[in-house]
Amino acid sequence: MKYKYLILCLLLSAQVSFGQAPNERQEVLKVLARQNDNWNKGNIEAFMEDYWKSDSLMFIGSKGVVYGWKATLDRYHKSYPDRATMGTLKFDIQKTDFHSKTTCWVLGKWHLTRPEKGDIGGYFTLILKKINGKWLIVSDHTS
Repeated sequence: MKYKYLILCLLLSAQVSFGQAPNERQEVLKVLARQNDNWNKGNIEAFMEDYWKSDSLMFIGSKGVVYGWKATLDRYHKSYPDRATMGTLKFDIQKTDFHSKTTCWVLGKWHLTRPEKGDIGGYFTLILKKINGKWLIVSDHTS
């Protein structure tokens, strides 16, 4: 009986450690801060460096699903052709949830301040994976 209790305690503590992951959470937040900074510099290419460079990258927006890094980059260029349209981005991270040591789910709000075009905003959910030691966005659902 003691062994079953010990195993249960070990499993629960391992699960809690995934949920807490303070260092990993800080790394994910750095990715989002870097994205925010790159957007506000008007640099979509640098903004996209934190996305997985793969045909399996998935971006879901109001117009449907876009697959692939290049297609997502092209979508951003089409949707935000100039600095006035890009505006100034602000993220408000609502929640991070680590499903494993290498997978994180993020819920956040985004807001673009655009004096010439009108402000817009909404919510996003991201799935990030740690690939080759680097946190990358593998799925982005923005509305």
